[in-house]
Amino acid sequence: MIDKIFSNLTRFSALLILVIVAWIFVELYNQSLEAINAFGFDFITKDEWAPNVDKFGAYAAIFGSVASTFLAMLFAIPIAIGVAIFLSEIAHDKIKGFFGVSVELLAAIPSVIYGMWGLFYFVPIIRDLFGGMGIGLLSAGIVLSIMILPFMAAVTRDAMNTTPDILKESAYALGGTQWDVIKDVIIPYARAGIIGSIILALGRAIGETMAVTFVMGNVHHTPSAITDPTTSIPVTLANEFAEADSSLYFSSLFELALLLLAMSFVVIAIAKFYFLRKERRGV
Repeated sequence: MIDKIFSNLTRFSALLILVIVAWIFVELYNQSLEAINAFGFDFITKDEWAPNVDKFGAYAAIFGSVASTFLAMLFAIPIAIGVAIFLSEIAHDKIKGFFGVSVELLAAIPSVIYGMWGLFYFVPIIRDLFGGMGIGLLSAGIVLSIMILPFMAAVTRDAMNTTPDILKESAYALGGTQWDVIKDVIIPYARAGIIGSIILALGRAIGETMAVTFVMGNVHHTPSAITDPTTSIPVTLANEFAEADSSLYFSSLFELALLLLAMSFVVIAIAKFYFLRKERRGV
């Protein structure tokens, strides 16, 4: 009896999640209909954003979201894997605990703190090195990478720690070096956890709001250089949702939210299904 109740409860929970996601999609779509009918596909391909004349284009925001996320993952993935390798295989037992807890604490810092730190301490460094205002796509990508790095490193470290000792000892017995054991035994064994951490970090980075709002600039223009200010979908929603003074403006912001949800869903779904297909093939 208890097993049947538990089974039905878990089934209901899984279906409830699907219903909630579908409900969110439907609600965002209904609120976006006015903008969809007014601009059609041009809403995605144009970057003109002029609320005073009711002209809205999302290309700059879409580009900013994708580019900042790409930069963040480019910077964070190799460093996170390096930190995880150090904590799981190289660091002495006396310091593993200290550094491990430190990484976990960094992952718990609110994103608004990263944004404030980036604005007041990191943006001036970028300005001195590259010129300009310092606020822009590069600053947003680096702050994002620092924000997701501890989370990714902690998950990757835990995945590497699941490697059975007998596999590592067997590799050492066959004459493998520490580098050989890490690249040929530990990383392949922990591949599921590593890819899982990347997917989760990707989902968090593409939808991050506050950390990026401080350092991106909120300029509705596609940047010509990596240091130029621009905007992203979350930044636009955070800065302008309360200022929407017309139904078309309001609807355009909802269409931006719909695009962000669709982008997150598609990117994570592709990564998930690709990974599962590779696992089934044993690649």
